[in-house]
Amino acid sequence: MHYVINASYVKDYKIHLVFNDQKSGVIDLKNTILSDHRLIFQELKDPQKFKNFKVDADTIVWNNGLDLAPEFLHDLFLKQQKNDKK
Repeated sequence: MHYVINASYVKDYKIHLVFNDQKSGVIDLKNTILSDHRLIFQELKDPQKFKNFKVDADTIVWNNGLDLAPEFLHDLFLKQQKNDKK
């Protein structure tokens, strides 16, 4: 099982993540945040609110209560890394 051990805000909707398998790098959550129409995501469209997160319960958690599954973050990170190499 993968989980987040560290996270820091980079810019826009980008966060630098470190996972327990020592994989690390920047993940872009712009599409995740902007494409989801649920109310809890709407608040995070404001970059000032987006950057207010912490690592808790093995993932990132925002002040409004939203958290993203660490497996989702790990898979998205790997997908983005693969696409960046193309």
